[in-house]
Amino acid sequence: MSFVFVSQSEADTRRLGLALGKLLPDGAVVALNGPLGAGKTRLVQAVAEARGLDPHEVVSPTFTLIQEYRGPRPVYHFDAYRLRDDDEFLNLGPDEYFFGTGVTLVEWAERVAACMPTDFLEITIEPLDLTSRRIKIEAHGGEFQDFPSLLASAMA
Repeated sequence: MSFVFVSQSEADTRRLGLALGKLLPDGAVVALNGPLGAGKTRLVQAVAEARGLDPHEVVSPTFTLIQEYRGPRPVYHFDAYRLRDDDEFLNLGPDEYFFGTGVTLVEWAERVAACMPTDFLEITIEPLDLTSRRIKIEAHGGEFQDFPSLLASAMA
């Protein structure tokens, strides 16, 4: 099951991220894919905002590999861009986050696809032009099969 959303602006992407942040259950894992500048971190900022965190504190974790945003509903933000292989990702201890109480978002998840849990959401962002994005949300595993239709309803 999947849902495709066409964002015409950063405001649209924020609106999608806010809906995601409200709907994602604790323990959810989200794989974020797309080229540099696609808007992955912008989406994470909106998810964090919806979960009661300050979106201005959310930055790309490219040089730290993981950022932990603690609060009433924590967000864990990985970046696999600079990792050489799956072992390097596994050394970060992702299972502690994947099966924890927060939401885990992994940018450049396609680089560590074999390390993703059985149940996760995959979000692929495709730039259409300078401001527009095609954002596809796809469920993997049984736990999130209904999530794309729930998100579609929330965005209607």
